[in-house]
Amino acid sequence: MARADLLELTPEALTALANAGFVKRAQKDVAAGLLPRVEEAGDGTVSAHFDDGVCTRLPPGRTLRDAACDCPASGMCRHRVMLVLAYQAQAGAASEAAAPEAEDDADGPWSPAQFDDAALAAGFAPSVLEQAARLAASRPVVAVQPGATPSARLPMCSVRFFSRSSLAHARCDCRQGSGCPHVVLAVWAFRDAGAPAPGAGEIMVEVAPRGADGEAPAPPAAALQTEAAQAARTQIDGLLHALWLDGSSQPLMGLAARFEAVRARVQALGWRWVDDALDELWQLLQAQQARSSRFDAQRLLAVMAELWARLRAAGYAEARAQQGDRPALHASQILGVGVKGEVALDHLRLVSLGAALWSQEDAEGASVLFADPDTQAVTVLERHWPRAADAAAGGQPSPLAGRRVAGFPLRQVAAGQVVTKAATRRANGLIDIAAGVRQTGVLPLSPRSWDELAAPLRQPGVAALVAQLRDAPPGFVQPRQAATGAATGAAGALHVLAFDGMAALHTHWDAAAQTLHAQIAAEGTDPAPEDRLWIELPHRAAAPGAVDALARALAGEWGPLRAVAGTVRLQAGRAVMQPLALLTAQRAVVLQVETPPPHPLPLHGAHDEAPPLARLAADTLELLVQWLRQGLRHQGGGLAARADAQAERLRRSGLGRCADLLQGAIAGLRASQRPALVAQLATLSLLAQGVRQQ
Repeated sequence: MARADLLELTPEALTALANAGFVKRAQKDVAAGLLPRVEEAGDGTVSAHFDDGVCTRLPPGRTLRDAACDCPASGMCRHRVMLVLAYQAQAGAASEAAAPEAEDDADGPWSPAQFDDAALAAGFAPSVLEQAARLAASRPVVAVQPGATPSARLPMCSVRFFSRSSLAHARCDCRQGSGCPHVVLAVWAFRDAGAPAPGAGEIMVEVAPRGADGEAPAPPAAALQTEAAQAARTQIDGLLHALWLDGSSQPLMGLAARFEAVRARVQALGWRWVDDALDELWQLLQAQQARSSRFDAQRLLAVMAELWARLRAAGYAEARAQQGDRPALHASQILGVGVKGEVALDHLRLVSLGAALWSQEDAEGASVLFADPDTQAVTVLERHWPRAADAAAGGQPSPLAGRRVAGFPLRQVAAGQVVTKAATRRANGLIDIAAGVRQTGVLPLSPRSWDELAAPLRQPGVAALVAQLRDAPPGFVQPRQAATGAATGAAGALHVLAFDGMAALHTHWDAAAQTLHAQIAAEGTDPAPEDRLWIELPHRAAAPGAVDALARALAGEWGPLRAVAGTVRLQAGRAVMQPLALLTAQRAVVLQVETPPPHPLPLHGAHDEAPPLARLAADTLELLVQWLRQGLRHQGGGLAARADAQAERLRRSGLGRCADLLQGAIAGLRASQRPALVAQLATLSLLAQGVRQQ
């Protein structure tokens, strides 16, 4: 009987199970007719005998990595891939002749829920099933995507199912790769999701713990109503209240103990995303004290609002679930319950999307942003170097772009494709790569390096990018990602924009703001403002060549533009990007590690005025930023007058809710109403951010 699991493996599946080089070479051999002799034993074992004397055997229920091969390779080899392609070439014609009508069904969507408990028991060791049950006990939220190649996005890794006949070919991006408890958890997630509707997209599922009989028990009690959860929420509100009262400029010595206590309680509850937000808040406070170029006052305000809003959104989702409704997002997903802190990864290929360099008085560092073409996940590699170490060495500090990262110069890593077996990934996408020549290699970016990226990361036009930003859920309910925070040096979502005929319009330098402005649109067109990509790149001392590199790339020095990557935000209905890297027809340009000669730029200080409501929202946010920096109790007697004046402007413009919140916060300050003050200022921040985007 034919091995259906091998016949189902497509070239894309083989690339994921092995690597692209082996697959391409094997395909060339098949096209040239250089096929091994293939035999199938009675027990289903397939053997491939090659002309050079090598014999490769693949028993049923085993993946390519487990195949026995006589060649000297210690791991994956081309013979394993060739075995599958040769078997398909030999059995494919007979299979089509025997059941031509089944071809459409074989290529159609399916669900791994079809694998029952017997299939799981046959394919996985009891210890693996026990480990999967322990993972399910925390009720992790999994995003399942039915289709021809079903996939499940777990909190810490992704699983793809390449065969509807065997679980052996399910591929996980953890270090084990296959046969791991994540595959079992993914199957349970598909079961809990139920039968998908035709054409259904991604479905969020809270995986229920498995009992002794394999069935899901009754829903748990409201986790946010426990005594420990209530105490954590009270502590977080108290911390936010202290920052609003005394300001972010207050000495951090008095806040350190409070942060440690709050984080310890949150970690005990397993609220991974709340803990990550607290960590970023602490880093921003430290960056402000150190006068670091990483500090962003607007980002600090946003994280403060997010902490309050994330807890309230989780409480609302939990209340809906307790009423028997199925919320769009589960409380455990919003809080990050069940997300592991760190996971070791298998063979990994990462494509750089650029780098952000930073400096402060006592240290300097860099964040390199990568995309995984297989899973479309975005990761960030961070490094920092204390200046004291350079002083102790008695020499001048090395240029930042020449510092070593994972055994390679930062400039090479930031402008390269990294292939490694020595990577670990944290929950928020931060990765670490251990130094080791045999474990990690770096290839340069090419003009086509981003072609494998897909939506939502890569967008085919400005209109699609704007729609993606508008339709995205608010940040306070999404999993936290390092690529959208302080790591990139600018608030916003990381995206790649690529379309034919990309050209730069109206490039100029604003000397007052020390910022390069440009617009990108289709060549030969004059689109409306909302159909253009608005580029803003401020000058930074840590990356003095970035502005000149961008100017030269936009001027066409290295050929026409092919794609641009950076952090994007909506502002007055427009997509505004701070670019990190560009691909041109000739080369990749990673802006902050380039050292080009100066490029002349036209001076221009006037910009298109934003709509009045957007300007008013920006003014309100600037007022809140000022209060947060200095502290409300240190504003003096003019605090109420300034608040009333701004509230009057908001009310005249139709933003009555914002005006009430602003005046209510000041009234609550005088009445010492801590919960109301934090809630009103957080809500006002979120509303003003939303108005500024429209």
